[in-house]
Amino acid sequence: MNEATPSAEPTGVYAKFETELQVRPDDIDMYRHVHSSRYMDYVLAARFEQMERCYQMPMSEFEKRGFGWFMAATQMNFKRPLGLGDRFIVRTWIEKFTLIGVKVQFQIERVADGKLSCDGWFDYVMVSIETARAVRLPGDIRAKYAI
Repeated sequence: MNEATPSAEPTGVYAKFETELQVRPDDIDMYRHVHSSRYMDYVLAARFEQMERCYQMPMSEFEKRGFGWFMAATQMNFKRPLGLGDRFIVRTWIEKFTLIGVKVQFQIERVADGKLSCDGWFDYVMVSIETARAVRLPGDIRAKYAI
């Protein structure tokens, strides 16, 4: 869906934002490091926090307007594990806009040594909450997030 959707504008350089989090005991798997599925949770938690703090448009504003975001695709590249108690930075930025969504890049970096733990991207599509179908990104939302 995303590759076939033409880009509404060329890839730009957009602001990068950071959120610091910490590994909790329930994030750990049987191999004593963070389970791979938790990295997705970390990025989502950081994006929700950044939507409010950095873009000044929290998820609740989208909901009030009848919009939501579906994850259409993701790629996660695991570099080195996080362990119990590790503090880490989730850095995210919009790589590009499409007519119906955004591609968000991310990096997760361990605070103690600055080493990259995971990176990748998410393709999000804006949908109507009422119909669950993709909708064009309104101009005011695109402008607010194009910082």
